[in-house]
Amino acid sequence: MAVTEVVMPSMGSDMFEGSIAQWLKSEGDEVQRGDILAEVETDKAVVEMEAYGTGVLRKIIVGEGVIVPVGQIIALIAGPDEELPAISPPGAPAPAAEQAAIPTQPVQTAPPSEAPAPAGAVGGRIKASPVARKLAEEKGIDLAALSGTGPGGRIVKADVEAAAAAPAAVVPAASPPAPAPVAAPLAAADIPLTSMRQAIARTVVRSKTEAPDFYVTVAIDMTEAMQLRQRINEAINDAGVRISVNDMVIKATALAIEKYPKWNTSFDGDKLKGHGDINIGVAIALERGLMVPAVLGCQGKPLKQLAIEAHDLGERARAGRLSQEELTGGTFSISNLGMFGVEEFAAIIMPPQSGILAVGAVTKTPVVRDGEIVIREIMKATLTVDHRVSDGAEAAVFIGEVRRALESPLGLVL
Repeated sequence: MAVTEVVMPSMGSDMFEGSIAQWLKSEGDEVQRGDILAEVETDKAVVEMEAYGTGVLRKIIVGEGVIVPVGQIIALIAGPDEELPAISPPGAPAPAAEQAAIPTQPVQTAPPSEAPAPAGAVGGRIKASPVARKLAEEKGIDLAALSGTGPGGRIVKADVEAAAAAPAAVVPAASPPAPAPVAAPLAAADIPLTSMRQAIARTVVRSKTEAPDFYVTVAIDMTEAMQLRQRINEAINDAGVRISVNDMVIKATALAIEKYPKWNTSFDGDKLKGHGDINIGVAIALERGLMVPAVLGCQGKPLKQLAIEAHDLGERARAGRLSQEELTGGTFSISNLGMFGVEEFAAIIMPPQSGILAVGAVTKTPVVRDGEIVIREIMKATLTVDHRVSDGAEAAVFIGEVRRALESPLGLVL
């Protein structure tokens, strides 16, 4: 049996490092291909990591809470008696021969005026779970002031809850009234980027650098679709399941991709790489940044099922608990700013996908029908296209198919 090297997986093109939030298997445990080995923490979420080999988890090289680069060997799977290669954990002392070759440098200590780094900080980055970060933002708690009780000093949800529950200092009753506030001048201070914002920056730069994109915009008459949506939601009569406009757009897009599968490919040097499933990414705005996880296997799924899965995807994205495939497996994406009153915009392609559909708000608009001015519910949609994958005429046909599906919405439920 060959030794399987388990490496820190890449959870997207914008991920360069990660850490093990929790090992779910211990050394000596039998492992089957597909078993969940551990939970990996990235800048955006905590993701389950599968085993890609069968055998025994012989050695865990990287412990919980240690940040390592993508591709770093973190464990070894092999037969019970198989000889393992000598691999040192990251940060381990170099062998004596190597240490002798390294010139000795004087140890530099921080000046007395500099405050020590927080207990949960590593290399200037505060170690905290995505759930803890989100809770801290909601409650206005500075993570830098907390000491983590999680693995490796990582700040977890319980640490934030404990800080939020701590009693506030008692203010003396006889304290004099505070002077009237004076408007302070705007501070020209730099705003440090969060790790998630840095990841977003890398992704969009890659997209605009690599993909020569162009845009196609259409106006979609959503009048019948909105009426059908209302009737469906009344018939469902289930508070937990509601069909949204975005759900209908996902379904219409999936139908269009089934008809024109070229839009389910990615440019790959001398070929277009096809994908066996239609995995539609859904742009989700979080307080800490943007994520585009995918609803997997959209082909053939009923509208109600897509609505359930899209809702669940959003809930788990906000909780920071998505699978690796949901984070990295998108083949085409949708971005919707209609809920913010935006009528029209163009979105940036998520590499290496072929395109992304940006939809705006559904607005009552006067239009001409049969020579008369009538009020219809109109939604603008803009398709951003990787020109290496497709051309203008093909893009026009594709977005026209999306429009046809939404303007004749019975096809979404039949």
